[in-house]
Amino acid sequence: MDGSGAGVSTGKRPNERLGSWFVRSGWSKGELARQVNRRARQLGAHHISTDTSRVRRWLDGEQPREPIPRILSELFSERFGSVVGIEDLGLRSAHQSPSVSGVDLPWAGDQTVALLSEFSRSDLMLARRGFLGTSLSLAAGPSLIEPMQRWLVPAPGAEPVKQAAPHGGPATSRLSGPELDLLEDTTAMFRQWDAQCGGGLRRKAVVGQLHEVTDLLQESHPEATTRRLFTCAAELAELAGWMSYDVGLQPTAQKYFVLALHAAKEAGDKPLGSYILSSMSRQMIHLGRPDDALELIHLAQYGSRDCATPRTQSMLYAMEARAYANMGQPSKCKRAVRMAEGTFADIEFDSEPEPDWIRFFSEAELNGENAHSYRDLAYVAGRSPTYASLAEPVMAKAVSLFRDDSVHQRSYALNLIGMATVHLLKREPEQATELASQALTVAKRVRSERVNTRLRKTVDTAARDYGHVAEVLHFTDLLTAQLPETAEAV
Repeated sequence: MDGSGAGVSTGKRPNERLGSWFVRSGWSKGELARQVNRRARQLGAHHISTDTSRVRRWLDGEQPREPIPRILSELFSERFGSVVGIEDLGLRSAHQSPSVSGVDLPWAGDQTVALLSEFSRSDLMLARRGFLGTSLSLAAGPSLIEPMQRWLVPAPGAEPVKQAAPHGGPATSRLSGPELDLLEDTTAMFRQWDAQCGGGLRRKAVVGQLHEVTDLLQESHPEATTRRLFTCAAELAELAGWMSYDVGLQPTAQKYFVLALHAAKEAGDKPLGSYILSSMSRQMIHLGRPDDALELIHLAQYGSRDCATPRTQSMLYAMEARAYANMGQPSKCKRAVRMAEGTFADIEFDSEPEPDWIRFFSEAELNGENAHSYRDLAYVAGRSPTYASLAEPVMAKAVSLFRDDSVHQRSYALNLIGMATVHLLKREPEQATELASQALTVAKRVRSERVNTRLRKTVDTAARDYGHVAEVLHFTDLLTAQLPETAEAV
């Protein structure tokens, strides 16, 4: 193989589907080639080296080999804000084995353990070469929502999770209470590292820990221990999904989220399941599927309606507002924002202990989410200055609160970028550039392709609209020189 993604010729019949998406993208052949190479390096597929002549041959009908079709699907999906499948591009995908494809999986404990074990092992073995994430397809619409709805359906004759001991004797466990505590503490530590350093730095460590927990789940334990192990597996799978999302491995992220939801169901932990669904919802908003995001959030709210703490409920309302904002429904968005704020105020009156996974949702995070909802409304409404003005004071409060938070550095960077976009909407490029400069300082410490991409897009917008402003010109050069091209996706 020559490393260029060469494939099989189709007799020189032009690929009209790919050509149509390419023309609408506004990219040049050279720009598309550079983006393909960048994404390939991010995935670890260092053998890929595409150029303009190769792109021309794809447009002429040549079928590129994997992982090129998956990379093109992701790039066009991000460009147009909606899922653009491989088939939509007139390309063929490689055969996918059931173990790594699809989201409609059996809701059974032993199969959940087997699938978690196989997928995490494949990730550990193959992610460095970039093949796992590009062998998956993103699910959206009914093919995603309908299988997730089964989270709420009791399995036929469902009984509490138990592991039978050999010869019918009582279940025993080599795990002590302190060892289980250590497993849970390690998960919390990984979550803190992610918030502080981004998903690129510790993703493989989290996947490795998840694989170890699935090994433990294949042993015999008392019911209480098995439930705790399933909870730990669900949290680690969600975190592996979140980190994959953060570094741009979208199909891999979705697969982990789905498996995490299965594990949460086996643990009988409905609030944790609702949190996993909120992560899936956030990914759908990122992919330009707000309708799917709203369905997932409503599923989360219904499933945890009688057991979620006020902090969890507030987070779900804030995500509901984000979905409504991206759907262009301002009245419903504002109502959800008010519900998020009102429910958050109930936290101080709630005496129930809260799990570690929801502690990130602070006053700063609440303000950041609500500000982004108003900002998104401004974009949907044609760069509305009214909604931008609504976003500004709320975003400013979030930035101020995150500035004093040494742990949630990625959130600080994202809200600085969000504030920069608000100033661009208000036609204030100088202020936007100053905030983007502050975000760049944080971005260099945080290994997050999501932060890097948002910063690049914001600066690209500033350069397009205000390229004559000296501050914008200077910062564009500074960004090119200082921002790493990709986060390390391992």
